[in-house]
Amino acid sequence: MLDERLRFPRPELADPSGLLAVGGDLSPRRLLLAYANAIFPWYDASQPILWHSPPWRMVVYPDSFHVGRTTEKWVRREAYSLKWDTDFAGVLAGCGDTPRPGQNGTWLTPEMRDAYLELHRLGHAHSAEAWQEGRLVGGLYGVVMGGVFFGESMFSHAPNASKVVFATLARRLFDWGYAFIDCQVYTDHLSRFGGVEVERSAYLEQLSVAVRGLPTRTWPRTEGPPRL
Repeated sequence: MLDERLRFPRPELADPSGLLAVGGDLSPRRLLLAYANAIFPWYDASQPILWHSPPWRMVVYPDSFHVGRTTEKWVRREAYSLKWDTDFAGVLAGCGDTPRPGQNGTWLTPEMRDAYLELHRLGHAHSAEAWQEGRLVGGLYGVVMGGVFFGESMFSHAPNASKVVFATLARRLFDWGYAFIDCQVYTDHLSRFGGVEVERSAYLEQLSVAVRGLPTRTWPRTEGPPRL
């Protein structure tokens, strides 16, 4: 049980499901401390804040990253205008409000949305977006520390929009020198992009190097809505 002190138990103490701690808050300092130590919040509105560090982590590396032929065709079609950080709140809403198989409600509670909006305001969280005819139709958001992009969630309201966003962003991140993209837990969707599962102890070693040993890769700021 966490209190107001800024600390977490060691990730290795998580139970088999990955649950590590309960309580605390969602302040920027605590969230960044969590990400730097392989921990992330995941809970719904009926629960207290739950912090997780699963025994296996889903990661996409530059040399494992792969784009399938169908997704590549959609990327080349340029059916969507791809932008970043133009509507972070809209991406949060899209991720939180999109129905998902096997889930009732959303883990993106109002306090979670406020917390990530604040991280975005401080420059630690970013969105990548697919637009079509002036409408946000897909996107993803995540947190940046050192040479790691911690992907949080994605949504799609148009065919393959989130796949196009992820494929394009991943290429750009690796071009910018990111060590890997953290995807938290296994999904078939991310495995098709070359995501692999890494045991927690190995992940912690890689995370330490990528977060503490590399300068934070900032996202470029330009006038107007930049294309990815």
